[in-house]
Amino acid sequence: MELELKKIIVEALKGQQAILGDDLFEVTNFNFSFREKKEEKISFSKFEKDVVDNPSVEKSLQPFSTNASTIDEFSAEISNCDRCKLASTRNKFVFGEGNSNADLMLIGEGPGAEEDAQGIPFVGKAGKLLNDILKAINFKREEVYIANIVKCRPPNNRNPLPEEIAACIPYLHKQIEFINPKIILCLGLVAATSLLETKNSLTKMRGNEYDLNGRIVMVTYHPAALLRNPGWKRGCWEDVQKLRKLYDSLMAN
Repeated sequence: MELELKKIIVEALKGQQAILGDDLFEVTNFNFSFREKKEEKISFSKFEKDVVDNPSVEKSLQPFSTNASTIDEFSAEISNCDRCKLASTRNKFVFGEGNSNADLMLIGEGPGAEEDAQGIPFVGKAGKLLNDILKAINFKREEVYIANIVKCRPPNNRNPLPEEIAACIPYLHKQIEFINPKIILCLGLVAATSLLETKNSLTKMRGNEYDLNGRIVMVTYHPAALLRNPGWKRGCWEDVQKLRKLYDSLMAN
């Protein structure tokens, strides 16, 4: 019985490690002796403590329903969202912006400081670069729709946590349903892995086409990453040229 229980616990931890990664686990010694009945002390990482202790986590996993019939109604309905702890630190809820009938939708990671201040996605330096990228492939910003995986700024621009993504991505899926784009361009690793539910690297995903409920998804660098690493701009240029060719092909049919 002792060995069987140990095996079950080890397999469960391996499963969690495969999903959450090595950094979320700290080494601890377990005492499996039932005779001594010693209290087992389990060491939690900071993230695990946040998940266990944070009451918003349970709320983030709750399904949501909407009576909205338009994207504007939907925006108004969820603008006071408190499904995760980001609600307590945000300045403004950043729903999204653009043509609600767009054939091309761009999805980033989350709002930054400027976006949090204005309530509009991609308005800082990364936003200016995104506008230039769109212009280079003959798109106006007003033609496309721009949104993010999470709609509230993570503190210090850190990556959104899994429970924050879980809370917010159902909203994004509803946005996609309202807009019904033919092509979605994911900007950066967080956007791509969250939307496509994959652990693949950005390098592996770039240059490929993925299906999301009948819509084509492509992946490129986040504009903020291009500002930090100008050498990646050439790869981004190749990605968006391919996107433009695909777009033109779809519009011609």
